[in-house]
Amino acid sequence: QVQLAESGGGSVQAGGSLRLFCVASGYTYRLSIMAWFRQAPGKEREAVASISTAPRIISYVDDVKGRFTISQDNSKTTLYLQMNTLKPEDNAKYYCAADPRLPSGRWGDSSVYDYWGQGTQVTVSA
Repeated sequence: QVQLAESGGGSVQAGGSLRLFCVASGYTYRLSIMAWFRQAPGKEREAVASISTAPRIISYVDDVKGRFTISQDNSKTTLYLQMNTLKPEDNAKYYCAADPRLPSGRWGDSSVYDYWGQGTQVTVSA
């Protein structure tokens, strides 16, 4: 089993920055991919970014490219999401997800991830 715990959310004005953290515990050595998703009120959960370990592949959805950076420490126990130039449309609860299997191109599909955190709220004001 793997447990995930997010932190780092908060309130910021548009154009500001936040850094999210996801601390993983348990059988972290088994993880092949970790990702960030987000869900705004009344909307479906959507993928933000992912990072796989072998092969090392980093993926982003188009509307965060150039603004967000996903990274991970070598032990795979901490996942980060650096968010710059935040926009009001980035308002959402952000979730960390992980899985021991590589999703074969389906990194943005929430159904392929077995492990989820409880989420951390990001609020961006105009």
